[in-house]
Amino acid sequence: MADVDVSSNAQSLSKKAAKKQAKEAEKAALKAEKATKVERVAEENDFAKESYGILPLIQSREKIDRTLVRVSELAKEKANKVVWVRARLHTSRSKGKQCFLVLRQQQFNVQGLVSVSATISKQMVKFVAGITKESIVDVEGVVQLVDQKIKSCTQQDVELHLEKVFVVSLASPCLPLQLDDASRPHQEIEEEGRVTVNQDTKLDNRVIDIRTTTNQAIFRLQAGVCSLFRNHLIRNGFVEIQTPKIISAASEGGANVFTVSYFKTSAYLAQSPQLYKQICIAGDFEKVFCVGPVFRAEDSNTHRHLTEFVGLDIEMVFNYHYHEVVESIADTLVQIFKGLRDNFQTEIETVRKQYPAEPFRFLEPTLWLEFQEGVAILRDAGIEMGDEDDLSTPNEKLLGRLIKEKYDTDFYILDKYPLAVRPFYTMPDPNNPRTSNSYDMFMRGEEILSGAQRVHDPDLLTERARHHGVDLEKIKAYIDSFRYGAPPHAGGGIGLERVTMLYLGLPNIRQASLFPRDPKRLTP
Repeated sequence: MADVDVSSNAQSLSKKAAKKQAKEAEKAALKAEKATKVERVAEENDFAKESYGILPLIQSREKIDRTLVRVSELAKEKANKVVWVRARLHTSRSKGKQCFLVLRQQQFNVQGLVSVSATISKQMVKFVAGITKESIVDVEGVVQLVDQKIKSCTQQDVELHLEKVFVVSLASPCLPLQLDDASRPHQEIEEEGRVTVNQDTKLDNRVIDIRTTTNQAIFRLQAGVCSLFRNHLIRNGFVEIQTPKIISAASEGGANVFTVSYFKTSAYLAQSPQLYKQICIAGDFEKVFCVGPVFRAEDSNTHRHLTEFVGLDIEMVFNYHYHEVVESIADTLVQIFKGLRDNFQTEIETVRKQYPAEPFRFLEPTLWLEFQEGVAILRDAGIEMGDEDDLSTPNEKLLGRLIKEKYDTDFYILDKYPLAVRPFYTMPDPNNPRTSNSYDMFMRGEEILSGAQRVHDPDLLTERARHHGVDLEKIKAYIDSFRYGAPPHAGGGIGLERVTMLYLGLPNIRQASLFPRDPKRLTP
């Protein structure tokens, strides 16, 4: 039998494979060239090519005299008018010779339509259909009335018939999350088993997540809380102050502080602006407030705790009774609630679509109970607690539900807390050695403000500090600030994120913090 030349056969096969590969490459090149020619011819024959495309990078090279209309303004009154709009492409769906798209601008959106016509080419429709979600576009179109309301959009009575579409900023085709999934109501997820996005994924991709209509509404309403707080107090003679956040000693004398390196020594992040508010009171400002970050090194991974939050702090003098201050703070909160109710209905309704909640209820005058009255309500409901026990979180929530049932209010004050559960600087009640001139305010059964009349006498303050085992050397500067005459005063601190969460009925405080910080999160 003849020997077979294996190496010769292998060489022959490799030559054949190379020839085949070369032929296939040649065919592919010819196909690509043909496709390019077809595209070039199509481009040359595209009568609408000046009406769409990707704009060069905007580097402020020129000023364009063009008015851009807000999506929220697209209504019946603008029917048949030609407008320019800049918005994000939320979704698009092509069907035959037309393409439907939703254009979104903050919490408002409108349906757009591009269809082949005497002025719009097939190529233009194809281009629009290929624009990636979340891209920013400039469009020109005619506002048209629709026969049936477009329930999926905020602008339900009109749609935009587009004549020009230009991409201002192209988004990556691979988004870390889909806005529709991130915006889906929990009830819809449970009933239909649809896709949702978990909280960590949302927070890890916050730049996308805060674009949802829900988040746009939450943080616009939160900005409203700040402006209503500030404006009301300024109208009532308060002075806004700025206080340091890097301090030499723990501001509340506790251990839950963040320590930072400060040149050759250590410093702390402020737990509260209280010391500086009180110094300003002793310095004759009489009524002060501040808005700023507050830091708490508490390893609490609950639905209502953050390690950094925004404090809305108030301090003011009173003439003869600290209730003058309590009334002022309660009135401030009521004015905020009224302002939100009257000016932020669009935002409230937007949030309720994803997070349904009963409207927030409050009374005028505000419901005001003593601590022991609250304890009595809990005891009637079968809760066992001592006269000098503080309220636990479950008991706070239960009390909130019981008060809502009895008084039909989500906002109330508890006054005269046991002295044993309050800080050393709280003024004792002169009529009862077991209670104090302190108070908390609640929304939907959760505390949003803790306050008190402060001890403004240095000798009594020293005595109270000793009683609590506080190192007097560490609070010497605090005590000394009252040695030169200080008026009677009281105040409190409100948590902005808690007010937002509880007013809207959100399930978690992280949803009311733009970039939340907790024991497990330090980014973004």
